[in-house]
Amino acid sequence: MTSDIRLAFEHPIARAEASGQPQRPTDRISLRDHVVEADIGAFQQERGKPQRLNFNIVVEVAPPRAPLDDDVDKILSYDTITEAIALELAEERLNLLETLAEKIADRILHARQALRVFVRIEKLDRGPGALGVEIVRARGQTAPAAVDDDEVPHPLVLHLSNATISGDGLTALLDQIEADPRPAILCVGPGDLAAPQTGHAMTQRRVDLLAIEQNAWVLAARDNRCVVVSTRTELDWAMKHGQISVWAPSKIVLDAVDGPGAGPRDAVALSAWFANLLHATELVCVGVDAPETAIPSRSLAPGGRL
Repeated sequence: MTSDIRLAFEHPIARAEASGQPQRPTDRISLRDHVVEADIGAFQQERGKPQRLNFNIVVEVAPPRAPLDDDVDKILSYDTITEAIALELAEERLNLLETLAEKIADRILHARQALRVFVRIEKLDRGPGALGVEIVRARGQTAPAAVDDDEVPHPLVLHLSNATISGDGLTALLDQIEADPRPAILCVGPGDLAAPQTGHAMTQRRVDLLAIEQNAWVLAARDNRCVVVSTRTELDWAMKHGQISVWAPSKIVLDAVDGPGAGPRDAVALSAWFANLLHATELVCVGVDAPETAIPSRSLAPGGRL
């Protein structure tokens, strides 16, 4: 067995030590066998069933430029590692350990002292053994630091009734939306045809979300300025590039750590939850009554002026 293969199955600390420079070994801090329960996994049987994740992380850090003087503010705190784990698990529900490992590595490497990080995550409850991934990332290999909230676009969210979608005034409404300087995201409810009934809460939720998405595609077919999007990444790009998006809700709703209180059958309430999630400037409900919500909201008659 070569040393590389052996080290692939060693503890991350052993790998970090083996790859360090012998002339001047890099300082390291580590977190071992940190077990947290989380809802994660790509398979349906993993959803809604928290499972134990075991984290082992080693961070190579820049040596201090001056005496530490026993001052905690001069070192990379262990809390930086545990907080990175907690914050990424709270951000959204993820399917892949690989994605979680990347996000944790990115967050740690935004710390000034961090040079390189070894992240190992294992699922302890998925099989007879520990199933996991391990990644190594260095400064410069991570995504750019998150922008300040003031730099994130705050959209105008509009919920359109089915009468608005099929009505003659849709083109004029979209013209108004295009003329508005705010990025716009359109939300819809299910179409007029009744969705199949499954008699099972979890599967019915999926069916009802898909019914909304079918109607989103109906709207997109009426005007090619309307582009159906399903992920936060797509929405962020669209808001920055002036695209009118139509929200397909399944992924964001199902992946949300703190999901909507209303079910997809209450489509207006779902749109209000989504508008709050995005810190929208306003929720405008066209052809339906606007709900009470934490952000400004109002009703607009079809053919009315924004």
